[in-house]
Amino acid sequence: MKTYRLSPAGRRTLIVLLVGALLIWAFALWSFVSTLGINLGQLWPSLQASLSSGLGVGQVVPALLMLALIVATPLLIWNLLEEWSAAYVAGDDGLRFESLGIVITLPWSAVSGLRAADDDGDEPLDEILLSQDAAAQIANPLLRFLHRQAYGGRRLPVYAGLEDRLDLLAEIRRNTTEPLSG
Repeated sequence: MKTYRLSPAGRRTLIVLLVGALLIWAFALWSFVSTLGINLGQLWPSLQASLSSGLGVGQVVPALLMLALIVATPLLIWNLLEEWSAAYVAGDDGLRFESLGIVITLPWSAVSGLRAADDDGDEPLDEILLSQDAAAQIANPLLRFLHRQAYGGRRLPVYAGLEDRLDLLAEIRRNTTEPLSG
């Protein structure tokens, strides 16, 4: 049984993406605070004072946009960290996916398809389609939610930066009985 993990080049790409996401999150937080005139040392009283003084459209729209980034960027960071730690183990009895406390074990009969998720991108991204809700195997409810928000319960990504990625895809095709696309 071989374990497939990110290649060094894939890890370098993820580091750049993580730094970019952290910079976006910091900028969004700074913009939100400065747009509303909030003092982080006295968050609640300064927020109440800002709201009671009345906000114009020029403050509300940017603040809402920055709030959306403040909430969404940590989800992106989680997804990148899950990709960083991802490991696939293909064996005679099935496929195992592990990452950050997530363990999903699938018999080959649970794999119902393989498809290209991003044909237009520079780096290929494929998805393993499943006939059952694999995310239900994740015991921790927070980890299950985070994994599902990124991929859903019936799909697993095959990341572009995996070392020997084509070998993993060939192994999946070889061990499934359904005709697979991709």
